[in-house]
Amino acid sequence: MPYADVNGQRLYYEDTGGAGPAIVFSHGLLLDGTMFSPQVMAFRDRYRCIVWDERGHGKTATETLPAFSYYDSANDLSALLSFLGIDSAILVGVSQGSFLGMRCALMNPERVRALVLIATQAGVDDPKTLASYRALLGAWIAGKLPDEIATTVEHIIFGPNWPGASAWREKWRAMTAPNLLSCLDTLARRDDISDKISSIRVPALVIHGDADAAIPLSRAQAMKAAIPNAELILIAGGHSVNMTNPGPVNAAIKDFLERHPLVS
Repeated sequence: MPYADVNGQRLYYEDTGGAGPAIVFSHGLLLDGTMFSPQVMAFRDRYRCIVWDERGHGKTATETLPAFSYYDSANDLSALLSFLGIDSAILVGVSQGSFLGMRCALMNPERVRALVLIATQAGVDDPKTLASYRALLGAWIAGKLPDEIATTVEHIIFGPNWPGASAWREKWRAMTAPNLLSCLDTLARRDDISDKISSIRVPALVIHGDADAAIPLSRAQAMKAAIPNAELILIAGGHSVNMTNPGPVNAAIKDFLERHPLVS
């Protein structure tokens, strides 16, 4: 299996190869690089598509996970690009994948050709939301993911009754308490970059599901207003809309990239 030993981490990744511009897909909390299978299938003929598992997730996960920030994850991404011999890439991220993607654009703008920001925000979660997440995770760990907790998590991430959710439930049962706790702590401790993203100068596309239960649409609209010349597309679906409604998401990304020839 392909691993990159970079930035003090052993990162699992998959790379379609090819001579086209590179797209790096960064996944959301509790997920992994396989969440982008519909996008890799759609774009691999024209682009070099790379997915990776972030700290505490998928095949990158270890038994213990020291405290880290999304700036650390952004540095992981930058180091992965160097490892793969890529000077700059189009960054596509869902939720926390865009938390780290925006921070990469702020710290290492030369590494970023464009941003596709799906189901995300530049701000932070309110205390009530964070308290509910902590309670949910506590019940998850104490009961080894009881069915009722799994259903709640599925509804937050995918929306109700998505047929692909059961496969993720099995993956979640394999996640360890140290990884779960550290990843939630990173989410809770992240800083608000709303006043910084106006310095992003690459083309940016914001995509948001109209039924996103995790991040309000107003947060996406605020990012669109703050990033110069950013675009916003609203798509029917929940938080992980790239999985649950991939057709319109893929079409929006394709149109965006084709309209920015310096990106492609």
